[in-house]
Amino acid sequence: MYQLLDGINSPYDIKSLSEAELVDLCQEIRDYIIECCSHNPGHLGSSLGAVEIAVAVHRVFDAPKDKIVWDVGHQAYAHKILTGRREDFLHNRERGSLSGFPKRSESEYDAFGAGHASTSISAALGMAVADRMQGCSAHHIAIIGDGAMTGGLAFEGLNNAGSIDNDMLVILNDNRISIDMATGALHKHLIKVTTSHGYNRFKKNVWELLGEGRFRDFTSALVSTVKKFILHDSSDVSMFDALGFRYFGPIDGNNLHEMISTLDRLKAIPGPKLLHVVTTKGKGYKPAEDNPSVWHAPGSFDPETGRLLKSSQGADRYQVVFGETVTELARRDNRIVSVTPAMLRGSSLNIMQKEMPERVFDVGIAEGHAVTFSAGLAASGMLPVCNIYSTFMQRAYDNVIHDVALQKLKVIFCLDRAGLVGEDGATHQGVFDLPAFRSVPNLAIASPCNEIELRNLLYSAASDEYPATIIRYPRACGVGMDWRNAGFERIPLGKARLLHEGSRVAILSIGPVGNRCAEAVEEFGKKGREILHYDMRFLKPFDMEAMEDACRKAEVIVTVEDGAVKGGLFGEVCEYVASHAYNIKVVPFGVPDKFIEQGSLTQQYADCGMDLKNIVEKVADFFDN
Repeated sequence: MYQLLDGINSPYDIKSLSEAELVDLCQEIRDYIIECCSHNPGHLGSSLGAVEIAVAVHRVFDAPKDKIVWDVGHQAYAHKILTGRREDFLHNRERGSLSGFPKRSESEYDAFGAGHASTSISAALGMAVADRMQGCSAHHIAIIGDGAMTGGLAFEGLNNAGSIDNDMLVILNDNRISIDMATGALHKHLIKVTTSHGYNRFKKNVWELLGEGRFRDFTSALVSTVKKFILHDSSDVSMFDALGFRYFGPIDGNNLHEMISTLDRLKAIPGPKLLHVVTTKGKGYKPAEDNPSVWHAPGSFDPETGRLLKSSQGADRYQVVFGETVTELARRDNRIVSVTPAMLRGSSLNIMQKEMPERVFDVGIAEGHAVTFSAGLAASGMLPVCNIYSTFMQRAYDNVIHDVALQKLKVIFCLDRAGLVGEDGATHQGVFDLPAFRSVPNLAIASPCNEIELRNLLYSAASDEYPATIIRYPRACGVGMDWRNAGFERIPLGKARLLHEGSRVAILSIGPVGNRCAEAVEEFGKKGREILHYDMRFLKPFDMEAMEDACRKAEVIVTVEDGAVKGGLFGEVCEYVASHAYNIKVVPFGVPDKFIEQGSLTQQYADCGMDLKNIVEKVADFFDN
């Protein structure tokens, strides 16, 4: 039982509490988040650090009339708990329950949905402009982390917002870390600002004393002069001032009294404003404070001891295979460098970074830049391996076409988290990469079905035979092969593997889902029904010899892919069959034309008909009819 939290069913319930009670409420919210996430994993560290922000914002502003936009949503658990979803939070990220991210269809308090970083400023600005045009009086607050602020979209929003006279508040939650430690010039700038307390206290007091209107120019000049004296620096202290925002801070974002009093004052100040708050990621839970990278999304754990509860895994994850293999290849080839947009640990590039840090580049949450930076490296003779989660690669689509493929530059793209992803849900499903990139010239697309195939594809993609290449693989364990003791073997570009001879029915699969198909083929073989099965390995270039073999021997071709069926492997096969006038039925197994919500991978595969039971039942129909 929670003395205060159990009585909170909407933000209005906290407005009558004293500040002392609100401090106690913050602790209860933390305890509740820890309790829920210990057995039902989620994004823990960021939300623990942002509890006071959520409480203060809902205390001062009046949502849902006032629009509160959370960037990414990693910080928004307290917000969900305060806005009538406390009991449902017990089942956060489970099938049929709450999304792990803000979602407009879930609650009127979720002003804008977000699973990808850097969207909040642009969205809040759009709302502010729309409300002004419609005569609606409301406050608009964008809450963005310092990691998300490195994204180009955030700067585009700031640049536009600073030139438009709309009342808008950006709260920059600076915990100096996104998933791994923050990097880049913005990170250094924020550190400089946060360590210049004298300057910032002076500036804050001057703005409060003189405010808006005819004193603005005088204030700016005075602040600039004092800044030079305090910092001994001729540059502008705040880049945000240069973008047209009135900058306030830094303040302690975990000090509830300071947060509430500051927001109360800023509420009355017109125009675009930015409040810089400094918080502690994992605040209030020592294991998370001590190791914020691990506790960003730690999985299940013992809340009393902080011991992580590792699931029993019989095989290494594809991420580990990638991390160790790319490091091994880099030892052999001095041209190989690695690039990632803030996914160093998740992609396992921290393995290579530990051994050769000068050849690993974490560019921050900036997927488009990661691709074009890689293109620049390739243009000057390096061989970049650019690792981006599949769902985030959507944001760099133009960069791949314009900066890599069009110029025939050699970049190896490794799309992690490809296919269905489970509890992260619709915003993170990596199911659109195959159809998205299949039409792009000068680009190869491959997906391994096991650990050794991943190693060999990485090895082969570095050869002169291969153009720029996409290698996609899931966040999952492999099949348990002894890949560390396997040598490298060159895979011919665009060549499929024949796994089983057969006739009447042919299965063409791509990626690890092919292992499930192999099980189905084995079951049918025991009943005397031999199925032709190809592991296509490549969507592009496509193995036309394997395709022709399937068309000659089969009456029905079944395509199986862990991705959108429209335009992917199914599309490729249908186009071939139609253009060659074959009278063959093509049946797809894959992700249908809809967004797949959160749930376990087992549930999602079953919902999409890609589990073993569905495959066996449907293929059996082809033999029986």
